[in-house]
Amino acid sequence: MTEIAAADRTQTIAGARSDRSRWIALVVLCVGMLMIVLDQTIVNVALPSIQDDLGFSQSALAWVVNAYLITFGGLLLLAGRLGDLIGRKTVFMSGLALFTFASALCGIAQSQEMLVGARFLQGVGGAVTSAVILGMIVTMFPEPRDQAKAIGVYSFVAAAGASIGLLLGGVLTQALSWHWIFFVNLPIGVATAFAASRLVENDEGIGLRKGADALGAVLITGALMLLVYTIVKPAADDGWGAPLTLGLGAASLALLAGFIAREATARTPLVPLRIFRNRNVSGANAVQALFVAGMFGMFFLGSLYLERVLGYGPLEIGLAFLPVALAIGILSVGFSERLVMRFGAKPVLLVGQVLIVAGLMLFALSPVQSSYVGDLLAPMLLLGLGAGLSFPSLMGLAMSSATEQDSGLASGLVNTSLQVGGALGLAVLATLSATRTDSLLASGSSPDAALTSGFHLAFWVGAGLVTAAIAITTLVIRSQPRLVEAERLEELEPELEGEPAYWEAA
Repeated sequence: MTEIAAADRTQTIAGARSDRSRWIALVVLCVGMLMIVLDQTIVNVALPSIQDDLGFSQSALAWVVNAYLITFGGLLLLAGRLGDLIGRKTVFMSGLALFTFASALCGIAQSQEMLVGARFLQGVGGAVTSAVILGMIVTMFPEPRDQAKAIGVYSFVAAAGASIGLLLGGVLTQALSWHWIFFVNLPIGVATAFAASRLVENDEGIGLRKGADALGAVLITGALMLLVYTIVKPAADDGWGAPLTLGLGAASLALLAGFIAREATARTPLVPLRIFRNRNVSGANAVQALFVAGMFGMFFLGSLYLERVLGYGPLEIGLAFLPVALAIGILSVGFSERLVMRFGAKPVLLVGQVLIVAGLMLFALSPVQSSYVGDLLAPMLLLGLGAGLSFPSLMGLAMSSATEQDSGLASGLVNTSLQVGGALGLAVLATLSATRTDSLLASGSSPDAALTSGFHLAFWVGAGLVTAAIAITTLVIRSQPRLVEAERLEELEPELEGEPAYWEAA
């Protein structure tokens, strides 16, 4: 009996250590993700300083952002699938090394060409690193309750990183120089790589033979890169109806159609199309694209409103968005897992989306010379609360059918819909806002009034996009059994043998 008790105690201690290691590994992965997410907004604050130092023209300056977005958005799906084939840890570590090296090149850049080239490389590293993280988390935490909690932590990093980046970018640019927005990645990248090598378990992958479709890889990567380029360059510069925009858009859609046809007939498809047959997975990715298109434009256009109309500096802009990050963090980490467990992902997602629509509408009703506490704090909090509820629910739904063999693919798909939706939404909202502002300036309106009216139009359209996401959530996404009920049924499984499964009976 004593030997049995000692063995049980040893097993309990080993299980506790293993469980603790999983959560520490989650923190390591999320730090890596935070570094990638920060980089997408931290640069925006430093763009004026970069322009002054390296002599960029206004049009050329856009390539500091676009170079990163094109490779990042174009490679996410391919990188996620590679994680399934050759091992997600291998892909993660390779991407982390490349991203850290490219960050060093960006930091030491003394010419426009070197900075833009390093940003292209940094986008590759960012895509390869981030594409597999959510898939790693899902396989690390297969239990429903732990998985919901882990996805909540990940969602906080993914959603709040944008506003944290604005604050950190302002601090580094004002206190040091723009070079440090890239140099800050070096110690983080090295520490993350060291910790991940020790704490994240190795996975072998299913082998290249299960999905080594070179033609499919070329088609999907070309389609996504061309689509992102079309959105961020000719559509933004020449308009959506310009011949170049329409031609490149048609070419990207043709490549995408060719990819779908290829995957339907390939013996070992890069992306098995069966993943799209699940209504919750397809619906959640469509909802996410609309959701981020409507909401994330607020970070960019809201920053411009605070700078150009209210006269905020970089640090003040970052502090203004701090309530968004705090609200996302409190809900994502502290409450979202309990709410999803208690009510299910779909109801929580719907409530979060309604809060975001309300926040965007309040932004659209703000006066020209707004006071922060009286006019802007409430919509900031509503957006943060809405995102804190929505993102964990969306991530869980989008990964709901992921298996050990294709969780990297599902993770890459989630990040692709996030990036493409964000890029498309920002391009549309920025174009509409600029067109409205130019029209009012031509008719004699004051600059502040014209700018504010343009921003208001963008916020109204953003609210409309999120409303469309609510419609898809309601009509397409199916309610899942509440996780608390699922866990109870697992405990009762021996007693219920032979009875119909809960989800079948429901």
